[in-house]
Amino acid sequence: MHEDDRVRALRAWLTTALPAAPAGSGLTLSSASADASFRRYFRAIRGAGTWIAMDAPPPREDCRPFVQVAALLRAAGLNAPQVLAQDLEQGFLLLTDLGTRTYLDALKDSDAAAADALFHDALAALVVWQRATREGVLPEYNAALLERELALFPEWYIGRHLGITLTGTEREALAAVEARLVANALAQPRVFVHRDYMPRNLMVCTPNPGVLDFQDAVLGPLTYDVVSLFRDAFLSWEEARVIDWTVRYWEDAKRQGLPVAGDFGTFYRDFEWMGLQRHLKVLGIFARLNYRDGKSAYLADTPRFIGYARAVAQRYHELAPLARLLDRLEARVPATGYTF
Repeated sequence: MHEDDRVRALRAWLTTALPAAPAGSGLTLSSASADASFRRYFRAIRGAGTWIAMDAPPPREDCRPFVQVAALLRAAGLNAPQVLAQDLEQGFLLLTDLGTRTYLDALKDSDAAAADALFHDALAALVVWQRATREGVLPEYNAALLERELALFPEWYIGRHLGITLTGTEREALAAVEARLVANALAQPRVFVHRDYMPRNLMVCTPNPGVLDFQDAVLGPLTYDVVSLFRDAFLSWEEARVIDWTVRYWEDAKRQGLPVAGDFGTFYRDFEWMGLQRHLKVLGIFARLNYRDGKSAYLADTPRFIGYARAVAQRYHELAPLARLLDRLEARVPATGYTF
């Protein structure tokens, strides 16, 4: 592995941060995962021990939210990495290692029964996380943040990626739909929200699941993490299975005293509308990762999110203007080889 200046600094820090090892034990560093942000994760091996080292270069990244949310998750009884050592000035953390098998890998190889078991554990952990909610601990997922996220779709996906300028009528139609999505999100009960609770960030381990990539956690809409789990960037499921799993969550959440809607139809509408807000945001983020940050791999999954968005927009009368807009955009995409 090529070692840049930060990796060399991380290696030097680890020589003192790691527990003592037998004489002669060398330190091996290897890449542990890719990330859409500027954070990097390395697996550190010395002797018989293995750990995860995070490199979060200041001022682009801040380790403190990771440390805070890791403590909240562990206090709730969930299997999040323990922070064993930290150097916030350099942007280094030493974490316990939750293994190498993600839910994403496991689900690709699983049958229906195995997928059910994995999602059972993920939903049970989510209910525990939501029941641990306290006010004033995490940043609020407020209107300003929801609106900033939605603005990524017209700016980066429509404008930059598709090369299309919306007409005044199209901008008004999109703004009206976005306002409805924001109002729906703000009307939902507020709980702790992981904000990226998806198979790529869950590990198959004991106890199951291990939970990663939680540093952006907020206090926000109750359905956000549920829809993130099932309408994922890298896996798609038949609608009947999504409804079945969502019903299971809804029933368990009610039993555990969470403030879910009493009618499943209402809950599922909130689930879908929350998912649509996220899908539009992600389309903008994936385009921005490509054009601003030079990370092109994410664009390959944009058709999946367009499919999610179109299906939801077509199911609800209030969202029909978005469905029509998506159709018009597809018809106007230039023959550039871009993914719609």
